[in-house]
This record gives sequence, C-alpha cells and structure tokens, in this order.
Amino acid sequence: MPLSTGDHVIRVLIVDDHQLLREGIASVLENEPDMQIIAEADTGRSAIELHRKFKPDVTLMDLRMPDVNGLDAITAIRKSSPTARIIVITTFAGDALVVAALRAGAAGYLLKNTLRDDLIEAIRIVHSGKRRIPPDVATQVAENAGSETLTLREIRVLELVAAGHSNKMIAAKLNISENTVKAYMHNILPKIGAHDRTHAVTIAIKRGIILDL
Repeated sequence: MPLSTGDHVIRVLIVDDHQLLREGIASVLENEPDMQIIAEADTGRSAIELHRKFKPDVTLMDLRMPDVNGLDAITAIRKSSPTARIIVITTFAGDALVVAALRAGAAGYLLKNTLRDDLIEAIRIVHSGKRRIPPDVATQVAENAGSETLTLREIRVLELVAAGHSNKMIAAKLNISENTVKAYMHNILPKIGAHDRTHAVTIAIKRGIILDL
C-alpha cells in the first residue's frame, strides 16, 4: 500500500559482517513501503562512519564484528548522536550482554533466529521512541537482576580461564600472583552461582558475561 502524503520513510542502516544475513534482512524490509535501506556496513568502524554520514533513523547492529565490536560501535555512535536509535541483532541471549547493550545505548535487542517474525515490528517500535526486547530475553534479565556484578578484573580472569589458561598462566599474563588469581576465582564462584571454574565458564558464556566478540 503506498504511503500517504507526509508519511515518513524509516531509513535503516544494516550492520553485520555476513553478507547473507544483510541480504536476508534486505529481503524482509524490501516489501515494507515505509522502510528504506540507506547503507550497509560489514565492520564496526564502517558502521560508525556510515552513521555519521547518513544519520539513519534506525540502525540494526550485530555484536560480533572483525574490528570494532558492536557494543563499542553503539557507544561511539551514541556519543556523537545521542538520539540514535539502535537495535542489536545477535545470536546471544545472555542477560549480561543484553544489559551491556542497553547501557551502551541500544533501544532494541533481537535474536537472529526471530528476525523474520519480529524485525518489522521492532523497527517501528524503536523508531517511535520505545524499547523492544523479546519477552523471553526480558525474563532472563529480570531473573538475574539481583545477581552481583563481576568486576572488570574478575571478568578478565574468567575469560582467561575460558581460554584454557592455568592459574599460573593467568598470573603471568596479568602480572599478579597465583594466590591472587585463586582469590579472584574464590570471589567469582558465589557471585554467579557456580560450584567450580568449569561451571563458572559455562554460566558466564550462557549469560553473556564473557563473550568472544
């Protein structure tokens, strides 16, 4: 159905390093008369540049990028354009990652396996100035709302544990003692409800506390 006179076309910037995903999004949007893809980016750095150049109404932002990751790109875009409306599109449903994205300035959060069903509505909702988070993702965020937050150093220790490093190796990388590494792990376990370091890594990945972006 054609747009009425004065109707606004929502100008969309797509950011994802996979061409097939960008093409899939384009196929979903192309039949919407009130939406127009104005640019596509395959890196976080180009996303920042293209947003500055085109000032899209809504940006669809992947988190995993080959240079600047999505969270940092969102932060940079919002710094130069505080009213920028950004929807994260990702495969990661972890509550910690959702919270990090919202804190960075995202207004929406969608899982890639639901894009065909939810994308159009999400774009319109975010463009209207509201937030859009899938109910199941919001539930996970609410369930863990009272969890203690890990410090940046604790997260770094956990990342190294996830990479298979021993306490001795972690101590060498962070220039701290093995006892200090053990103390960090001792603090981490109860904070996230883990009973050992392997369990801690599993929980951290599931919740998006650690992620190889």
